[in-house]
Amino acid sequence: MIKSFLFIYITSPMPDLRRFDSEKYFLNPNNGNEKVPFPSIDDPPSVELSVVVPSYNEEERLPIMLDEALLYLENRQKEDSSFTYEIIVVDDGSKDKTSEVALEYCKKWSVGKIRVLTLAQNRGKGGAVRLGVFSSRGRQILFADADGATKFADYTNVYKALQDLLKKGNDMAIVCGSRAHLQAEAVAERSFFRTILMYGFHFLVWFLCVRGIQDTQCGFKLLSRKAASRVFTSLHVNRWAFDVELLYIAQCLNIPIAEVAVNWQEIDGSKMVPVFSWIQMGKDILLIRLRYLIGAWKINDKSKRE
Repeated sequence: MIKSFLFIYITSPMPDLRRFDSEKYFLNPNNGNEKVPFPSIDDPPSVELSVVVPSYNEEERLPIMLDEALLYLENRQKEDSSFTYEIIVVDDGSKDKTSEVALEYCKKWSVGKIRVLTLAQNRGKGGAVRLGVFSSRGRQILFADADGATKFADYTNVYKALQDLLKKGNDMAIVCGSRAHLQAEAVAERSFFRTILMYGFHFLVWFLCVRGIQDTQCGFKLLSRKAASRVFTSLHVNRWAFDVELLYIAQCLNIPIAEVAVNWQEIDGSKMVPVFSWIQMGKDILLIRLRYLIGAWKINDKSKRE
């Protein structure tokens, strides 16, 4: 009993935000692989949109996602010359050629539009997204999965929802892409056991952490820069359940959150192991609630990192 309590309690109140020296720079392949320092989330924004793409062993799926995203972003820029963007591919300690593939896109499109953040070691999806966010220049920050499961054109509706929240006088806002409208079809295709696990996971999320959001796990979320800085500064969870903690922190800080339906399709090659991953996420969700409840974890109420 004492050991279990210590496991819950012995942890740093604030997350470890340190990064390796190599993670502070990106390479410019068009200038002899010159090392260029990443900017900071604490700097003023210099582009309209940053797209953070966490990637682990994604050399095959990443090009499909990048091609679709770039087609949309370039067309949007042609329609609106004031629209500027960047894509940050975060290689989360991949064992394949994810970074090399992404650097080929840098050569073609320039580091002004695509940058590669190669992590020195695997941190998990939450850790990868956080470092990408901390290295971004965008007034708005979108994180999107490397598998391209969500159609990038859905950014249009997600963006409109974010603007609606910001027009109400909020400088912090979050919009979550949602697959909730597809749930009935998904349930019909799942086994009974997997369906029970799914509903059990949703109940834990609702009961312990996040209310009012039907789909916390969709990897397509848009945040205002100030909201991104605030929530990711306090984020402890580095793996699959990080979305739940992110939204829990946001609700604790009274950051407005909207949910928008997106087009989504399952893509082969998922890194999640259905049963094991859901059980692990359930455990993480329980620990999130307990650790905040007993004060083992704290939420940073400052907009800038110390």
